[in-house]
Amino acid sequence: MKKIIVFFAIIFIIAVVLSLLVTVSQKVPLGEKVAVVQVTGMIVDAAKTIEELKDYAKDVSVKAIVLRINSPGGAVAPAQEIYNEILKVKEKKKVIASMGAVAASGGYYIAAPADRIVANAGTLTGSIGVIMELPNVSGLMEKIGVQTQVIKSGRHKDLASVFKSLTPKEREILQAVLDDVHDQFIEAVSRGRDMQFEDIKKLADGRIFTGKKALELGLIDELGNMEDAIMLAGELTGIEGEPEVVTRKEKFSIFELLKGQLPEKIFGSAFSGIQLKYLLKL
Repeated sequence: MKKIIVFFAIIFIIAVVLSLLVTVSQKVPLGEKVAVVQVTGMIVDAAKTIEELKDYAKDVSVKAIVLRINSPGGAVAPAQEIYNEILKVKEKKKVIASMGAVAASGGYYIAAPADRIVANAGTLTGSIGVIMELPNVSGLMEKIGVQTQVIKSGRHKDLASVFKSLTPKEREILQAVLDDVHDQFIEAVSRGRDMQFEDIKKLADGRIFTGKKALELGLIDELGNMEDAIMLAGELTGIEGEPEVVTRKEKFSIFELLKGQLPEKIFGSAFSGIQLKYLLKL
């Protein structure tokens, strides 16, 4: 009699557990989600975006990631870091790039390795190029009677100083650096889009394109909004119906503002030396 009671108790527990699993699976379908990662504004730091990409890559309930880009670009290194992270994520999940109003220069750079790129017809994209801006206040300093004394151990150690004009040789050195980084941009787009280096190079003079024109040139895959990109992500991963979307809300930290980090993130520093940028200048 005791064995019979134990047997039915076990059956009852199993039935309850199975019932709970069915209920949970109906409310939260496992492996049926699409995650949206937002990249908005100037790209000055890759840490947050990379953290989100890594988390969603590990999440078994997420089948695809939509990278929503609304950015004119920014610093070179962070864009390259995001690009490389997307390549890693693609080994586990589908990545779809969705372009908003602007996804140019560095914004296009990080879209290039995605499995598919979706843009609006009027999206501003392209701007495949590199820019370096060096302020020169030597004229102002001369007017107010202030001189700068420099002690250096290398002839070109102060080539980016704001207190003097560039010499022809210094300009040649910096141009060589820009050309190298520009070639890196072209190579990254060539790999990401599976296009010939020379074909991309013809388009890589810094010009911008509408989403419609970019489609004609092969720089994107199709026209559509973010909802279209989400549905495409679902189709590519076998999700039936409308995918459940997960995303993180942007948090504003007052401590960043108090510490002076927020203005620097937004505007950068005009006097911090050489800064290479994949940036659309409007």
